[in-house]
Amino acid sequence: MPELPEVERLRLSLLPHLLGARVERVAIYREDVCECVHGGEVVPTNAFALLEGAGIESLHRLGKHLAIASAGGPAIEVHLGMSGQVLVHEGPLPEPSEAKATHTHLAWTLRSGGATRTMIFRDPRRFGGVWGFASFDQLRERRWGGLGPDALEVTGEHLFEQTRGSARSIKAALLDQSLLAGVGNIYADESLFAVGVSPRRLCKRVSREQCERLAQAIRVILAAAIASGGSTLRDYVDADGKQGASQFAHKVYGRSGEACAACGGVLRTATIAQRTTVWCPTCQK
Repeated sequence: MPELPEVERLRLSLLPHLLGARVERVAIYREDVCECVHGGEVVPTNAFALLEGAGIESLHRLGKHLAIASAGGPAIEVHLGMSGQVLVHEGPLPEPSEAKATHTHLAWTLRSGGATRTMIFRDPRRFGGVWGFASFDQLRERRWGGLGPDALEVTGEHLFEQTRGSARSIKAALLDQSLLAGVGNIYADESLFAVGVSPRRLCKRVSREQCERLAQAIRVILAAAIASGGSTLRDYVDADGKQGASQFAHKVYGRSGEACAACGGVLRTATIAQRTTVWCPTCQK
């Protein structure tokens, strides 16, 4: 599932296509991947709530969640799930048969500076979705209100205060989006390896100093992943269809049974917090 770096890279790649553009038309091919909210109530899926007729003013991100907002009007949230993609191209809206064949569920006609482009949302596995709201404020309240701070801004003090005394593993805590927004399986494993902490260690046994180092590692590793385009493991690409290269820098994720890059020992794997987890038993205590 795309994590913070992949969604941030998507946001950055969308900016030149979307800022200042007007949405002339929204084509809805599958209503079951959408939800529209107006006045606090869920309403039938409609093109207006999904930005039809609106001018796009800003793009926002919190954790793994992307928002596209108009000027004083509706806003949408896009969640990629496991296989979702948001792509921009020069062609027209796809025909229904083409949309079905390519798992395209929504498409937007964008007009900017005399040019017309099409933005599509496709999601073969349909774990993602699009939510439409009357305003960005309502989106933040309904969709982002339960999220913790963005992982790019996490502090050691926050990690320590939120985890001290807890009997769950530190890996499980890092995956908890209400504690920290944006870290998933990839970057949790990578960050814990960077500071030499076992993913199985209980939170109550992680010191304040270790939380400080872990918070710094999370910020540095996420920033580096953004700079290299995110991790493309299967489906992820940015708005221009470009794959990321961060996966080539992974030290432990996806490398179970291979040699540790630091000590040469064999990397181990186990299921922790319902996620396949990889770590070095020698380097991580």
